[in-house]
Order: sequence, then C-alpha cells, then structure tokens
Amino acid sequence: MKKLIILILAFVLISGSAFSQKNPPEIVKKEFAKKYATAKSVKWDNEEKTEWEAEFTMDGKKMTAAYDISGKWMESETVITEKELPASVVNTLNKDFQGYKKGEVVIFENSEMKGFEIGLKKGESKIEVVIDSNGKVIKKTDSKEEDEKAEKTKK
Repeated sequence: MKKLIILILAFVLISGSAFSQKNPPEIVKKEFAKKYATAKSVKWDNEEKTEWEAEFTMDGKKMTAAYDISGKWMESETVITEKELPASVVNTLNKDFQGYKKGEVVIFENSEMKGFEIGLKKGESKIEVVIDSNGKVIKKTDSKEEDEKAEKTKK
C-alpha cells in the first residue's frame, strides 16, 4: 500500500511539473500582453529552461515571440508570403539562389536586427538563408545541420 501511495504521489508531482511547463511566469505574460495586446489563440511552450515562446495569431498572421524568464523580449517571428518580401530581398534570392524553391518565409526581429528567414530547396539540398532588409545575406545554413542541432538539444 505504501508503494502505491508513493507511486501516486510521484505521478502527481511529475504531472504537475509537466503542466507547469505550459504556464510562463506572470512577468512573461505581462510583458507579452504589453507588446502584443491584440494577440489571439496564444499557446505557450517552454523552449529551454530560461526561455518561453508564445505561438499566436495577430492581424491574421501566425507569429511567435520569445521571452527570457525575467520577461525580457528576445525575438519575434511572423510568417509571411513570398509576395510580401521587399524587392531587395527578392533580387538577392533571384540572383544568389537561382533554381531554389522557396518554402516558409518569416520576418524575424530581435534587439540587434530585423530580417527575413527563408527556407530554400533544390533537389536534395535544403538551406535556410537570413537576409536583411537591404538584401544582404547574413547567414546561410544547411537545414540538415539545423535539424541535427535541434535533435541534440532535445536529448
């Protein structure tokens, strides 16, 4: 009987901690509400021990926003269509990435910069490219490397 009670208590504690992983600290919620007052369908996830990410919709766009545990905004991403890209970014894509098919297109913003992250595919090759508003390529990453890094982080 004691073992059963201990097992039940352990289950309750584990379940409670899993549940709390979907509820960010109040300061994070407060800072999010200040920046994204009209956000709808907000879903929280604990990305890392020190980072919370909200997935939501605002003005008809799918977005994410990341905050540290003290409520400091870290970055935001907004899914857009290819047609919404500025001409400077389109020109870079056409010049430097001919033959690549475009996948997800995202505007990202952090305290250092605002830019565009575009998934590209050509045959078996998949890359993610980050381009600033002026059309300058900031970063180019093989998607396989990103997937491997994400998988290692989960372990």
